[in-house]
Amino acid sequence: MSELMSALDALAAEELHGLTDGGVLDRVAELVAVQNRIAAELTRTVRRADTTQAAEHDGLKSTRSWLIGHARLSPVEASRILRSGRALEHFPALAAGFADGQVTAAQVNVVAEKVGESEVARAAEQGIDLAAFDQVWALVAAESPHQSLVAAVQAFEDALDPDGPEPDPTEGRRLSIAKHSDGSITGRFDLDAVGGEKVQAAIESIVQADRPKGDVRTRAQQNADALVQLCDNQLASGNLPILRTVKPHVVVGIDLDDLVDPATGAGAASTGFGATISAARARYLACDGSVSRIVMGPDGVPLDLGRDHRVVTPGLRKAVERRDKSCVFAGCGAPSWWCDVHHLIHWLHGGETSLQNSALLCERHHTKVHHGFRVQRDPGGRWRTYRPDGTEILIGPLR
Repeated sequence: MSELMSALDALAAEELHGLTDGGVLDRVAELVAVQNRIAAELTRTVRRADTTQAAEHDGLKSTRSWLIGHARLSPVEASRILRSGRALEHFPALAAGFADGQVTAAQVNVVAEKVGESEVARAAEQGIDLAAFDQVWALVAAESPHQSLVAAVQAFEDALDPDGPEPDPTEGRRLSIAKHSDGSITGRFDLDAVGGEKVQAAIESIVQADRPKGDVRTRAQQNADALVQLCDNQLASGNLPILRTVKPHVVVGIDLDDLVDPATGAGAASTGFGATISAARARYLACDGSVSRIVMGPDGVPLDLGRDHRVVTPGLRKAVERRDKSCVFAGCGAPSWWCDVHHLIHWLHGGETSLQNSALLCERHHTKVHHGFRVQRDPGGRWRTYRPDGTEILIGPLR
């Protein structure tokens, strides 16, 4: 291990600026192979630790908990390594390719996710030759694109169950969400073909309906925005199941001083699920929400709780929707049911909650306006949009 660390130190000390483009790419390919070999050795060692229950040495009940607590791996990554180690015991050719650096950890996981102990047992009962699949998978993984291995593993599933899966699609559906220290989340879901089609249809409907001029978002960003918009629409509808007498909604707690202070105030507010957000983000949410006053004592115990006050009344919202009809940010036009009612002058700073002081803005452009952009309605009733530097965003030819 000390020699390996020394070799890595030497690699880190090498100057890269003198390499040609070809030289840099050769180095990348070699490092990928090295990374694969190290990942293979880690998987093999973790498997040994798991079979011998080595985690008990440090007082933990499982290797997975040790990897999470001592190696600081995410729960998903710890599970992946353990799953791969168990699977490779049945596929020596794939394990050899992994050890030689020709197969990646992600490719091994493609097999490990689909072929567990129960699948191996069913294959033995049906007389399916695992060795043949092992040889094919090792070859495909070493010589073909990643997606080709996915198709090759699907062939094993088809051979295992030629009549297809059971009619109940919910058994194979999974959704996992991991929260990070800054409150952001990472998720992964697995859906059956029909469930996946429903999700894709819903996401695509919003993506195709929300394509403003000058949109530079990647497709992944568009999909993510559409997912948030779907949830926003459903929360706003009020039709979700009631949780302990309260309709599900976004909850934000913030001190009054931070709320009224015009500064950004990073880390000034907290959400119901434990995320920490800035005061600026909290003020954005306060534009079109309900506000409750809670007086806290010095020991952190609530002393007084005021009634919820809806900032924008239903009647005012109807009037704003009738006037604006869609997001007023230049080039957008997102429908009214995607939009918040934005205060041109925030009510925190003395702005009235009135038709004259309101504008419909979709989530993305509402955020833009709270970060330097500005919308303004001229005397003729036309909405104009200005960048943070004061220049106007114009659509179409100048008149």
